[in-house]
Amino acid sequence: MNIGDKVRFLSEVGGGIVKGFKGKDTVLVEDADGFDIPMPIKECVVIETDDYNMKRKPAANAKVEQPVKPTKPEIPAIQRQAEIKGGDTLNVYLAYVPEDIKAISTTPFDAYLVNDSNYYLYYTYLSAEGKAWKVRSHGVVEPNMKFLLEEFDKSILNELEHVAIQLMAFKDKKTFALKPAVSVEMRIDTVKFYKLHTFRESDFFDVPALVYDVVRNDASVRQVHVSAEDIQDAILQKQYADKPKAQAIVKRGGGNQILEIDLHIGELLDDTRGMSNSEMLNYQLDKFREVMEKYKSKREQKIVFIHGKGDGVLRKALVDELKRKYSNCRYQDASFQEYGFGATMVTIK
Repeated sequence: MNIGDKVRFLSEVGGGIVKGFKGKDTVLVEDADGFDIPMPIKECVVIETDDYNMKRKPAANAKVEQPVKPTKPEIPAIQRQAEIKGGDTLNVYLAYVPEDIKAISTTPFDAYLVNDSNYYLYYTYLSAEGKAWKVRSHGVVEPNMKFLLEEFDKSILNELEHVAIQLMAFKDKKTFALKPAVSVEMRIDTVKFYKLHTFRESDFFDVPALVYDVVRNDASVRQVHVSAEDIQDAILQKQYADKPKAQAIVKRGGGNQILEIDLHIGELLDDTRGMSNSEMLNYQLDKFREVMEKYKSKREQKIVFIHGKGDGVLRKALVDELKRKYSNCRYQDASFQEYGFGATMVTIK
């Protein structure tokens, strides 16, 4: 028995190619998967033909027939060169693409990680489950490639409201500039998956897509997770800011003063990026409660809360609060000529 001989096992199914010997009584046999199996020499028999239904591992230069690729490749290439000029600046995006843009209400979606750089990326794509995290996909994305993370339908949209991307960038077999590790949390507005106009043309897809920046020109996007502590800090900052927009007071002639409180979120906060609809609504309600608590004992005080028409969600929330906590107050639609349909006037009793 010599190295390179084909052998078959006597007491069990299988065999392979002799790769070496371990001591006097044991032979190392490489099986079809490339693993070395130690076997007693007396349990092996040398055969002359390859009739034990195993294939030798192909040589490094041998051509190997590749399996048929699926209809949707997992790593479709961006139509660019593998190494491009200016690609040493890291740009990474998270993208959601509808499979049938014409049927936005029912179509499944694809989630992609787009690597628009000359770096390889070790990545992890996660979704939040309470205070814990669930890995949805992980692996390596090649340079200037877009990588299919998962396919999903609208039944799991609730799982995608709070996601995270973690990245390590490197180059293979060449020197490169070291990039900092990336860990970015993102709030995904899942309502957008029901609106056709939120999917737009991009450089990376032939169909409209919803694209989020993860890394832009080597800089990670701002952490967009907004905690309760962050909101409380914002409230305190607004309280001490000079002339805060949320507390603008307009005096209407005579001794009767009417307070006007604009609850539009753009008037309350300078930056709402990363806040979900529910977080913005709670912030607006907190401002409403703050004003009501301040004036609830001032009889005949009139307060106009400007909330806009919209879908009526904020107005309904205000009315619910008035019925539940401020039953001593009267409320009605404010003057249509002055405020249109988007304001409610409260009178303290």
